[in-house]
Amino acid sequence: MTGGAPAQRQARAVRLGPRSVAALLLVSAVGVAGFGWPFLAPPDASLNAHAQDAPWLFAGLLVLLVAVVAATISESGLGPKAVAMLGVLAAGAALRPIGAGTAGLEPMFFLMVLSGRVLGPGFGFVLGSVTMFASALLTGGVGPWMPFQMLSMGWFTMGAGLLPGPDRLRGRAELLMLAAYGFLAAFAYGTVMNLAGWTFMNTLASDIAFDPDASVPDNLARFVAYCLATSLGWDGGRAAMTVVLTLTLGTTLLKALRRATRRAAFEAPVTFEEAGEVSRPT
Repeated sequence: MTGGAPAQRQARAVRLGPRSVAALLLVSAVGVAGFGWPFLAPPDASLNAHAQDAPWLFAGLLVLLVAVVAATISESGLGPKAVAMLGVLAAGAALRPIGAGTAGLEPMFFLMVLSGRVLGPGFGFVLGSVTMFASALLTGGVGPWMPFQMLSMGWFTMGAGLLPGPDRLRGRAELLMLAAYGFLAAFAYGTVMNLAGWTFMNTLASDIAFDPDASVPDNLARFVAYCLATSLGWDGGRAAMTVVLTLTLGTTLLKALRRATRRAAFEAPVTFEEAGEVSRPT
């Protein structure tokens, strides 16, 4: 009795090196501070005195750090074939305007989940950031929230590449895992983006806005009320569409992405051969 054929190791468009991992950790730490400073800084902290300015500061810093991470990952192995694949998949930004104005029905998230799954966390982070940047340009959504969107989508897509068993878990079980991840991550994306916009609200205009003079538990209650009042339905639509598209179209798209990855042979070096001399008839 012979054993089954060993699972083929899945190729990665980008192999993260120590510098890339360090850059990702740095930008993630700054991102956590940028999103969560209302709950990390005590009420008497000087940061709260600049509650309206802090999001702008973090937005400018995140633009630079995301650029540094993309450059670091590119230097560590984003070759010409991977760049071509990045360009093709980033064109998925065109999917966002299709449903972004209708109850959060955004098919782009489904494409990001499957792309991150097949192409890995390093490529996923760059793809998510670049795609969100392109979609912001397409929809006219350029503002202080854009760097936070880029980082959040980078995390979202990178997380799909970190899911367990990329070389062993296939078929229905894989689709169910990706659907569950897409569902939870869609709500997580909406929640962290609420953190980016919540502090812009004026406390005089709403009793669910961020209050720099309030305690952390009071602000947490305000934030939960803000999420329930403003984005629960929107995030639910995004999560539902991601699940439906993953379960219905996931198998086909995963096969297409894996076939394209195998044909691209990202990990094979590109070599150029000298043309041989053309023989002349005697």
